Amino acid sequence: MSTTDTWGATGGSAHEVALEVLLHGPLSRAELARRLGLSQASLSRLTKPLLTSGLLIESPTRADPATGRPAQPLDVVQSSHHFVGVKLTGEVAAAVLVDLRGTVRRTAQAPVTDPAPDRVVAVLADLVASVTVGVRPTGIGIGLGGHAPDHRTVAVAPFLDWSGVPLADLLERTTGVPTTVENDVVALTAAEHWFGEGRGRRSLAVVTIGAGVGYGLVQHDQLVVHRDVGIGLVGHYPLSAHGAVCVEGHRGCATAMLTIPSLIGQASVALGRPVTYDELLDLARAGDRACARLVDDAARALGRLLAAVGNLTMPDRIVVTGEGVALAEMARAAVDAGIAGDRDPRASALDVVTRPGDFRQWARGAGVVAIQEFVLRTR
Repeated sequence: MSTTDTWGATGGSAHEVALEVLLHGPLSRAELARRLGLSQASLSRLTKPLLTSGLLIESPTRADPATGRPAQPLDVVQSSHHFVGVKLTGEVAAAVLVDLRGTVRRTAQAPVTDPAPDRVVAVLADLVASVTVGVRPTGIGIGLGGHAPDHRTVAVAPFLDWSGVPLADLLERTTGVPTTVENDVVALTAAEHWFGEGRGRRSLAVVTIGAGVGYGLVQHDQLVVHRDVGIGLVGHYPLSAHGAVCVEGHRGCATAMLTIPSLIGQASVALGRPVTYDELLDLARAGDRACARLVDDAARALGRLLAAVGNLTMPDRIVVTGEGVALAEMARAAVDAGIAGDRDPRASALDVVTRPGDFRQWARGAGVVAIQEFVLRTR
């Protein structure tokens, strides 16, 4: 029996054992039994077929962290399966090949010059082929800034001007590989939950800033999902009574205060010439008064948003990422001031970290969604 068949056939407690090793391994048998509340006899009974099938393997002997005694930890074979993750925007598609633990092995990127679904599918199929040379992928995950509640059909994707596009069906017909579609922020949050900053934590929040503003949440070790995911609700959250106005007419909302298009638009008006995002940050760093004011106001607004996330959902950690994450990194003092202004002084300090927000990370999130679809679909 192949490991593909084993994941598909494994259920109940045996599946819990395999999943625990995938997410937290390598683990000694004693540690695995403790984590799952199993007796050693029960654990031996459950792991024997997993070892026989090759789904789990025994790693080299090492000291058990809990007892200090020699132990032979159990682990998965990361290279036993590969998945393709794609971040799709209105301008570019970026793909990665990841292994069973979401480690990026290959990357590729291509422009999206025509948003027609058949043309986009052709671009995606070429990318899948380019990152899977010599490898048969187990699944494909597509992450995009939009709403795909059934994980197959894109109900709406503003950046592509799509509505009701059966993307998973179209790509499966072309590649023959099982495909799942997810909102890109949800996918990024899933990756941080399983293999990133959320690993070992019961709760995690992810805030993204870039072309838009996104928010993902993990509570009680479960990704929080809802039928409205992908609509962009956090972009309407009010942050400043005196801020800029977004296209929906909201003054000082997260979209107006934090997104790259809004910030470079304001900077361009202030300076009387086109300005890029990197140039805006460089000018602010160099002391340009208009750009410094824009960056400071945006960073304080970001702090207010993070304070709201902390006040309302109390996560163990907040990850700030996205193409605009450099704002949070260069103006951390202003971010902290914005947080402090909206937090009770008796409250614990928010654990805020920044992560790279490039296409590679977004695509990896889509790859992890494909991993989750594969390993969890039997449950």
